[in-house]
Formats: sequence, structure tokens, C-alpha cells
Amino acid sequence: MISAGDLRKGTTFELDGQVYTVVDFLHVKPGKGAAFVRTKLRYVMTAGVVDRNFNPTEKLQEAVIERKEMQYLYSDGELYYFMDQETFEQIPLNHEKVEDAIKFLKENMFAVIKFYKGQAFSVEAPNFVELQVTETEPGVKGNTATNVQKPATVETGAVINVPIFVNEGDVIRIDTRTGEYMERV
Repeated sequence: MISAGDLRKGTTFELDGQVYTVVDFLHVKPGKGAAFVRTKLRYVMTAGVVDRNFNPTEKLQEAVIERKEMQYLYSDGELYYFMDQETFEQIPLNHEKVEDAIKFLKENMFAVIKFYKGQAFSVEAPNFVELQVTETEPGVKGNTATNVQKPATVETGAVINVPIFVNEGDVIRIDTRTGEYMERV
């Protein structure tokens, strides 16, 4: 059990049969009345967001989230298949569970799958990936102003804004947390 006064970003707990993770929190001490904790919570299973206030002494049941590194194998159009490297068990996940990470994952890449009570609910791509640019417009000679960007499509289908000197066939490093171009490899 954890008290509401100890909530921090990333803390996961159970409440009313749902599992939440803390997105943001603020300890509020008004001039009149008792102090309280204002939180922004995300439903772990559905990714919906809700605002909720707690009494700092309120007790919450801590939830245990298991994180497991798995290999992305392939997609059959509807499901995305990941393999556990220890048991070689394959698990299929639907698009809602992988949509944030799949645009940066190639076949055979590793990703972290989050489980709650044995059920997968989220996929995290590695923080940085190196992908090849498959389509972009050529840079215009003389267009050398700083921070000029153009859209580029990488081999996974994601569209990233890149500097004008990046060409088709170049391999670039991308920060998957923000979806931004880092450097040419």
C-alpha cells in the first residue's frame, strides 16, 4: 500500500478495479481547508486520461507492471507478433497496443512489452533507432538557412522532419520518444 502523499510520476496503482499510472501530480495546500494531491492519471489498459484529487493520507494498492524485452517478428496486417527470447513463445498484439512504437520498429528489432497480470497492454520502442530514408525531396542548392526541414519517409513508413541535406538512402538516427531526427549515421 502507498499513501496518496507519496505519489510521483510513473507510480502505478489500482483503484476501483482499474489500474492507473501517474502522469502528473501536485501537492496543494490551500489557505483554508485540508491539503490534497491533485493528479492526472492514465488508465493503463485503455490509455485514457482522467484528473483526480486525493487526500494525502488516502491509501492506494500499488500495481506491479512487468516489463519484458521481446523481438518484433512480423505483422499479418491486423496483428503484430512479438517473441519472448527465453521461452520462444509468440504473442500477437493488436494495433491499439503497438501504435506508438510500431512506426519505429523493423522486423527482428527488440522492444519492451509491458504486462499487467500476464496481459500485454503496451509496447515501447528502443529510445533510439537507426532507419534508412526511403523517400524525400532533394535539397535545393542555395537553400542553406539554418534549421530548414523537409519531410522524409523512413523504411518503417514513419514520416520524420529532417534537415535539407538528408537524401534518399541515408541512414538516420531517430529519438523514438519525440519522433525527432537526431543525426545522420
